[in-house]
Amino acid sequence: MQDFVHEVPASRVVFGTGSISQVAAEASRLGGRRIMLIAGGPEAELAAPIETDLADRIVTRFTQVTMHVPVEIADAAVRQARAESVDLLLSLGGGSATGTAKAVALQTGVPILAVPTTYAGSEMTSIWGLTEVQRKTTGRDPRVLPRTVVYDPVLTLGLPADLSAASGMNAMAHLVEALYAPGISPISFMQAREGVRALADALPRVVADPGDLQARSDALYGAWLAGWALGTTGMGIHHKVCHVLGGAYNLPHAPMHAAVLPFAAQFNADHAERAMAAVVSALNEAGIPATSAAAGLFDLSCAIGAPTSLTAVGFDPDWIPQAVDLIVAGQPVNPRQVDATGVEGLLRAAVAGERPNELPQCGKFLFQNGRK
Repeated sequence: MQDFVHEVPASRVVFGTGSISQVAAEASRLGGRRIMLIAGGPEAELAAPIETDLADRIVTRFTQVTMHVPVEIADAAVRQARAESVDLLLSLGGGSATGTAKAVALQTGVPILAVPTTYAGSEMTSIWGLTEVQRKTTGRDPRVLPRTVVYDPVLTLGLPADLSAASGMNAMAHLVEALYAPGISPISFMQAREGVRALADALPRVVADPGDLQARSDALYGAWLAGWALGTTGMGIHHKVCHVLGGAYNLPHAPMHAAVLPFAAQFNADHAERAMAAVVSALNEAGIPATSAAAGLFDLSCAIGAPTSLTAVGFDPDWIPQAVDLIVAGQPVNPRQVDATGVEGLLRAAVAGERPNELPQCGKFLFQNGRK
């Protein structure tokens, strides 16, 4: 048995169809009397029943939710929270809404009640991130871990198929990196593998029929495991690449994760054999005939319509030299040493978007009616 450290952050999870109706009770449980609702424009309709249930306890609303949480947006949210003397932050939306709430909690210590509408996973971690002058800084702080997370699969029904695919592969990245994190505990390893299986099984069904509530529930279960895995382990080369590219070039967060993941897995393949074997077995169990983690993840992305190259999400190959310098300077904890030659190879492979390991084709299996 290898040495490990197993630390489980204290979060309350309420999971189930229709659980949005429990948000008001959960807010009361946290002592929320002056609540700041953090939700972007697209979530306005989803927020309506929450606003009705909470009535005048919502004393202010912050709608300037922005990808990668620019510091100026974070500062505006902090000022608003302080001006209204809020005692609870209620975030509704994807990772950007959660990230904005975290930016406020980091400065004020006000607790967070998170209601995710995507598969981002940020709601289960104590990780915060802020972008300033095209540089994204991340850190961990127990103050930003949401006290309660309410997962309602119904809230994900309106997420379009392409965004569901990209968001799901973002969650998959958390799981894959958790599996090769140093000192991962046996419990966290089993949890991360189960998350890979759950997402690989659910995402094709979600994309085939976005209104399939059971598929949505299964995908959200996998995303919960992914967030938990990210929160209890660590991040390696994949997340460092995505944080650098997102901050420096303002690339779309989830699609970027989908595009990079197979090539990050290939980068680490010979240095994390146990983790890669777990990914392969989980994919196979979900019905994906993977012979390597990198090829299997590429096949899954391709089959569900998620981006499979960095050029598809707006990355210019001319940016590679600068990106390599920024990534190497960050020196992420990773099974394989992170050097300029290796990172350049990873980025060029991700730009080319060709299937790792095997024939450069898109996928080896078909989905019919959402089933493999």
